Amino acid sequence: MSDLASTSNSPGPSPHPPLVRLQTPRRLFSTLEGVFHEEVFFLILSVFIGIFSGLAVVCFRLAIDWMHLALLGPLPQTHSWRLFAVPSLAGLVVAILVIHVFPGIRGSGVNQTKAALYIFNGFIPFRTAVGKFICAALAIGSGQSLGPEDPSLQIGAGIASALGRRLEISREKLRLMAPVGAAAGLAAAFNAPISAVLFVIEEVIGRWSAGILGSVVLSAVSSVVIVRWFLGSEPLFRIPVTTFKRPTELIAYAVLGIVGGLASVAFAKSIGYLRPRLRSLPRWTQYFQPALAGLLVGLIAFLGAPQIMGAGYDSMDQAMHGQFAWKVLAILAVLKILATTLSFVSGAPGGMFAPTLFIGAMLGGAVGDIERIFFPHLTGSTGTYVLVGMGVLFAGFLRVPMTSVFMVLEVSGNYEIIVPVIVANTFSYLVSRSLQTIPIFDMLTRQDGLILPSLEEDREEAILRIEDAMLPVPATILSALDYVDANALRVQDSADSIFLVRMHPSGWNTISRDQLQRLFQEGKGEHTLASTLPAQSLPSLYPDLPLDSALRYVNNYPLVPVVNRADSRKLEGVISRDSVFQKYGAQSSRS
Repeated sequence: MSDLASTSNSPGPSPHPPLVRLQTPRRLFSTLEGVFHEEVFFLILSVFIGIFSGLAVVCFRLAIDWMHLALLGPLPQTHSWRLFAVPSLAGLVVAILVIHVFPGIRGSGVNQTKAALYIFNGFIPFRTAVGKFICAALAIGSGQSLGPEDPSLQIGAGIASALGRRLEISREKLRLMAPVGAAAGLAAAFNAPISAVLFVIEEVIGRWSAGILGSVVLSAVSSVVIVRWFLGSEPLFRIPVTTFKRPTELIAYAVLGIVGGLASVAFAKSIGYLRPRLRSLPRWTQYFQPALAGLLVGLIAFLGAPQIMGAGYDSMDQAMHGQFAWKVLAILAVLKILATTLSFVSGAPGGMFAPTLFIGAMLGGAVGDIERIFFPHLTGSTGTYVLVGMGVLFAGFLRVPMTSVFMVLEVSGNYEIIVPVIVANTFSYLVSRSLQTIPIFDMLTRQDGLILPSLEEDREEAILRIEDAMLPVPATILSALDYVDANALRVQDSADSIFLVRMHPSGWNTISRDQLQRLFQEGKGEHTLASTLPAQSLPSLYPDLPLDSALRYVNNYPLVPVVNRADSRKLEGVISRDSVFQKYGAQSSRS
């Protein structure tokens, strides 16, 4: 190869141009990894993940639209046989593909991405991403009451995982590829990078550092840039004028939050009840479950409610502009809960994000219109209540309170309604949490037999701190400036065996009774403790630190001083190995 690539020794131009060695993608990225620091390389890689995920989501959205036009027509008409025939036949095809070709694509994809992070070292088969693309596009395009956002999340995660394996990156970074790709896919589907970043951190990763946050943000932003390049920068909805003038209106939004919390619980419990029962049926029934769900969803549409088919973005847009009466809005909210429950528990691949937004939008519009009937002075428009309702269901059903707030703000682009959104979402979250102790994604995970960390439980768990296991300030504290014999006399009647020594000018050390006696016997009684103790001081802790921060010290030091943050010379107490483990044992027995 080197001979072929070299120029000829004969004078004049070579009759054959030199051959150029083309670098494979893995070799190219390996070269980049060698040039840049690992963290910088991972940030650069995150941009490529966002680009590839954005392109995939663009194709996915176009595939759904094409499926919808080909199977149901541009404007599905009520009382048309296609409304129930198409979803049922498509459901049968989807079931065959899921059972025999793509067994890992059931459900929304959020739990699978989380499992890839915590169980499978970031591994998501690329086949799963392909299957999710095909089957979810067919299911949603044919009218199943599901959304494209969750599948987009898993498609992005699958692309990122495949790219990470192709480039042979470290196992630690490979684990993070899935959530980075998930953020890119979700951001592209929602056209909302902030919400995607918050959701991935709040629900999938549960923790963040500067490196993780930077990678997630870069992938989300780059994917949104790609989507806006190909599909335009228009938001999902035509946002009407939204208003919030009187603080007393917050009571009305609080009522909406309570109603939304109750609806979230009903939605979650219906899925939690039906899903394991359908999965326990004989295997042959799984061929017909998506078809039956499609038939029932189609019958609901056939009988007069085609709005509940698919994601329902057009209907949400109409609700924002007051094109439905409150009774219609309330009926659509109830029917969407029923239709989405049927579609999701049947095993059809698709997401719950869009249905959650739909239910919240209809519920918000209905509650707002009813409240204005009894309280005409309320100035909030129907569009305002619809937008707030979206966040309400998002916070109550998906249990992501921070994401729900920013999702509404990104969709609306109006920060005037941030206070109503926060108030309503808080009430919805609290109601849902009090009546449904297990979040929906944790419930689905446990039904699948997986044990994944519950990030909500981690957030709510009481944190043990140093002050919880701290012992009082010892009665006897020695001074390093005093002589050994004087200190030996001071500890003679003490019941303690280990003593703190205040060093000069600052710092702490320890000495045992036996050490003092040995120094005295060796004739060092006239020496100061400072001259006999190591110059290195003990590490210090602070009362507000997490208790596990003491574990790195208590095995090496018999006592660790706990000092005041404002004045490190002020001793608040001490901590020992026994006090730490006694506290952990007490908490374990209570739980």
